[in-house]
Amino acid sequence: MASDCEPALNQAEGRNPTLERYLGALREAKNDSEQFAALLLVTKAVKAGDIDAKTRRRIFDAVGFTFPNRLLTTKEAPDGCPDHVLRALGVALLACFCSDPELAAHPQVLNKIPILSTFLTARGDPDDAARRSMIDDTYQCLTAVAGTPRGPRHLIAGGTVSALCQAYLGHGYGFDQALALLVGLLAAAETQCWKEGEPDLLAVLRGLSEDFQKAEDASKFELCQLLPLFLPPTTVPSECLRDLQAGLARILGSKLSSWQRNPALKLAARLAHACGSDWIPAGNSGSKFLALLVNLACVEVRLALEETGTEVKEDVVTACYALMELGIQECTRCEQSLLKEPQKVQLVSVMKEAIGSVIHYLQQVGPEKQKEPFVFASVRILGAWLAEETSSLRKEVCQLLPFLVRYAKTLYEEAEEANDLSQQVATLAISPTTPGPTWPGDALRLLLPGWCHLTVEDGPREILIKEGAPSLLCKYFLQQWELTSPGHDTSVLPDSVEISLQTCCHIFLNLVVTAPGLIKRDACFTSLMNTLMASLPALVQQQGRLLLAANVATLGLLMARLLSTSPALQGTPASRGFFAAAILFLSQSHVARATPGSDQAVLALSPDYEGIWADLQELWFLGMQAFTGCVPLLPWLAPAALRSRWPQELLQLLGSVSPNSVKPEMVAAYQGVLVELARANRLCREAMRLQAGEETASHYHMAALEQCLAEP
Repeated sequence: MASDCEPALNQAEGRNPTLERYLGALREAKNDSEQFAALLLVTKAVKAGDIDAKTRRRIFDAVGFTFPNRLLTTKEAPDGCPDHVLRALGVALLACFCSDPELAAHPQVLNKIPILSTFLTARGDPDDAARRSMIDDTYQCLTAVAGTPRGPRHLIAGGTVSALCQAYLGHGYGFDQALALLVGLLAAAETQCWKEGEPDLLAVLRGLSEDFQKAEDASKFELCQLLPLFLPPTTVPSECLRDLQAGLARILGSKLSSWQRNPALKLAARLAHACGSDWIPAGNSGSKFLALLVNLACVEVRLALEETGTEVKEDVVTACYALMELGIQECTRCEQSLLKEPQKVQLVSVMKEAIGSVIHYLQQVGPEKQKEPFVFASVRILGAWLAEETSSLRKEVCQLLPFLVRYAKTLYEEAEEANDLSQQVATLAISPTTPGPTWPGDALRLLLPGWCHLTVEDGPREILIKEGAPSLLCKYFLQQWELTSPGHDTSVLPDSVEISLQTCCHIFLNLVVTAPGLIKRDACFTSLMNTLMASLPALVQQQGRLLLAANVATLGLLMARLLSTSPALQGTPASRGFFAAAILFLSQSHVARATPGSDQAVLALSPDYEGIWADLQELWFLGMQAFTGCVPLLPWLAPAALRSRWPQELLQLLGSVSPNSVKPEMVAAYQGVLVELARANRLCREAMRLQAGEETASHYHMAALEQCLAEP
């Protein structure tokens, strides 16, 4: 009775009667042979047509994992049955199960990844239909696993990356599926892929690069889209760079439609991001290619940002920004630039027009768009331009400054979102995953160099002050300084943190010189002064941070001159520690050095200072001048300097070297300090006289010091 009703029931539920008979036979199988025969029938029925999720689950409930596991691992096949037929049946069942996302993430599927990966590279008859079917099913399983949340991680750990690379390089059946799955894994977990399979991935990159260089058909445009994913996070092999540049030169040198040109621009941008200009050959061909790249990028930017009523292709324009940034770097490079001088002049002109378009675009940005990654990318390229050029487009830049201050403040106050924006900008066009160090996560860091130039000029400086930029910069400096404080591992900090701190110091130095009243009245500078005083003593002791210490010392000395009436500077432990550290910085710059064939030593730079003196000397001279100015304002400073023995050791140093080896500007700097110390304190004068100060002053024609020491 039940059997009479079953066909009607199956029809009502939409079941396949044939499949139902096979499943019944499978459930009733008494031994492996019967189960194997029933599985063949089930597999045949499954492949004969589409099945829904419920049917797929019923097959799994009837089969389970035990028998497929045995099929995949058995080494003994029945007589007359090839080994791979059993494995093919097991893979076919797994492929069926993996169509269910829940089953694709099942541990019994995940632990088959190493076995499945070996099937991709197994040798056999390429024309064997069963083998081809097994390969297709294997890719179906692996692709299904890759689509689960933790699937890519399991595939990478199971050796799938290397297996896919080898399958692709072998160009056997299904190699195109191998490439597609590789692309998906790299997009999902680039860092882990390269960590586990770097040699094989580099081999694929070499193959793709060579194909790209040789391609004469539409495949070269498809390769443009694939290749960015295969560029390693470390060094790109030189032969790959050579092939990629040659292929891009041929593409971009032709007349193209936008769908053909845009992927090429994005690939070039990715190479510029990864390698700077190192991938472009020197010589005439390289300079022409770079000029072509930048010109195309600028035209694309202008077309995209100036045309109204058209949707901006943000990924393409962001790629063009990266190429413009490469152009800016090469145009400002004095030595070993790829560009000739006429090319630089032409590119600066065309980039100026493109930057004008960027400014026009940013002027239209409302508050609702400020957190969009494309706005961040646009601010970045403007910051790169302003870091090198502020004289052109001055009116437009000044009009935009209020927006830039508000924008930087918004992202600073929402730092986590700013960092996320950085990553979104990278995924927009430059890198498939996490950005490199050249994509910093805050807008202020991008704008600091330009603001440093602008604070020298009256008009832009007044706008920045009016919009609250100094207070924002003080907060930013203190935040960045926290990253270098004890308790933080400074060895893992990116160089950009220290560079940002130095640039902030330069901006503050500009404000100290050009807007001293602001320093005196704005409370944020009092907080900044306290931080400088607390930090310098430890900073001057740290190896490799002399340039930052020079910035902090000089800025602190100049600010101390303006804030001399502050209670914090009246001989407090913090102020004494700061000035002791400043004296250490100023006093250790030069030493006496013996010269062969001469009885008298010469004044020479200390080893620590010698390598960076070009960047340091202006700060050192400014620091000496500022210290000199502090002495009469802080009565306790001269006795403190005397206890440090700086004036005595300075006179001793001058007395031990040839006066001809001391440049006039050094003589003036030393005399300035010695004179103020002598005038401020009788004990200082006596100590200098005991150190042959009058005789030394005479040798160096220091008339002011001679006169001061001659007084009682």
